[in-house]
Amino acid sequence: MAALRATGLVKRFEHTCAIDGVELELDPGEVRGLLGPNGAGKTTLLRILFGLVRPDAGSIELFGRLLTTPDAAPALDRVGGFVEQPSFYPYLSGRANLELLAELDGDGAEAAIDEVLGRMALADRAGDRVGGYSSGMRQRLGIAAALLRAPRLLLLDEPTSGLDPAGARTLRALIGELAADGVAVLISSHQIGEVEEVCDSFTVLRRGRVVWDGGADELRAQAPGSAYSLDTSDDARALQIAARCPGVAASTGLGGGLALTVEHDRLDGFVLALADERVAVRRLELLVSPLESIFFALTAERPASEPVPVQRIPA
Repeated sequence: MAALRATGLVKRFEHTCAIDGVELELDPGEVRGLLGPNGAGKTTLLRILFGLVRPDAGSIELFGRLLTTPDAAPALDRVGGFVEQPSFYPYLSGRANLELLAELDGDGAEAAIDEVLGRMALADRAGDRVGGYSSGMRQRLGIAAALLRAPRLLLLDEPTSGLDPAGARTLRALIGELAADGVAVLISSHQIGEVEEVCDSFTVLRRGRVVWDGGADELRAQAPGSAYSLDTSDDARALQIAARCPGVAASTGLGGGLALTVEHDRLDGFVLALADERVAVRRLELLVSPLESIFFALTAERPASEPVPVQRIPA
């Protein structure tokens, strides 16, 4: 049974169609990235999935229960997360805020407070007022609050916002652990680099419509070439070698060195060819990853009259 299945979702606000026929499915243990530029409809879609906004058309099932009904509350059992930035009472401590939420949730949630505070590295600051927390600490408290419910479906909107690199790494590890335990996770982001390491699959939105849907491996395979910056011991010679290597395009960079565009799985052959010719690689920097390349290609602006191509990977 799918953790989440959305079919034909439509939401209009006056003359704007924020969500236009969106289909989305998420299985237990799957981590799916919901990607798109600002204004693509990601936050509106999450609000619909949380039952905060009613769609104009379409249906949503959470673990087989319909959400788009007058009595939808039972469908949200074991669903956790937040939309935009998590909000708390600033004059109460982090622990007190979680105690209030646990009281509302019931079902033994209060017993999990110490565990989730420890998991999000907030145990030492749990007694401090939330008003004194940094943005990253409030973000971690929001994730701790989502975990209180022992969710089987986790919906997160820009979860790495405000987190330092260590906090983002901790969050990625946590998401991996949850997925291994069978928790389905949907992560909304406009920065593909923040989520590509943890996602099994991706849904890309543009202007409220799905323009790509499928697994991470398929997305990488279909992606345009990655962009790199390269410095070598002999850039002129490296240019000649690149011209002989299939899938590699090189030119002189604006700031010196070389600018490379490399197709999928072609980089290793080029680097080995440089070594064979005794050209040393002094610096090789990834500028645009394969997933970032296809993200930019899929979400680039087109004239309003031009249809948006939907790409799907067959099951």
